[in-house]
Amino acid sequence: MSTLVNDISRGILKENPVFRLLLGMCPVLGVTVAVDNGLGMGVAATIVLLCANVVISMVRSFIPKSVRIPCFIVVIATFVTMVDMVLEAFVPPVHDELGIFVPLIVVNCMILGRAEAFASKQPVLRSLLDGIGVGIGFTIALVLLSAVREILGDGTISYFVGELNVMGSGFDPMGVMTLPPGAFIALGVLLVLVNAFFRKFKIE
Repeated sequence: MSTLVNDISRGILKENPVFRLLLGMCPVLGVTVAVDNGLGMGVAATIVLLCANVVISMVRSFIPKSVRIPCFIVVIATFVTMVDMVLEAFVPPVHDELGIFVPLIVVNCMILGRAEAFASKQPVLRSLLDGIGVGIGFTIALVLLSAVREILGDGTISYFVGELNVMGSGFDPMGVMTLPPGAFIALGVLLVLVNAFFRKFKIE
């Protein structure tokens, strides 16, 4: 049981793909201007990661080592296409906001990295739990970064059917937070704070 719990917690804390490994930076910096965008991207990437991990773990003994990377990419691309089509059909606003970043999940090094480093070597259950943990960690990071940027840049917190003004009418927005430089600034500050937290509580 402890091993299974560790498989989940590792992706959230010790091997958080954003705050610890700095993986998948393209969507992290590109879509985090609003909380609903960050949540939508996190959920989409998590679904792809879960499905890819499970399938790759199931067929790992049948894939020749010489072609494992192309095979992994085909599996990942299949699920990315499915997620993209579902988003377009059922939540068009989210699909439009995320744009090209959904298809780019195919080349997200976080997902390919978990396929190569974990799912291709572990049984299905552990691969599933690893996907859950890494996906949750990735989603938390995106939502947290989105919240910081949106609150400071617009004074609001957006959700799928509207937005909540959290800073009041007298707030003077920091426009840079809605721009690409703001993404780097906010991520840098969060990296400092998160890693200081990890050091303080000896999370290694």
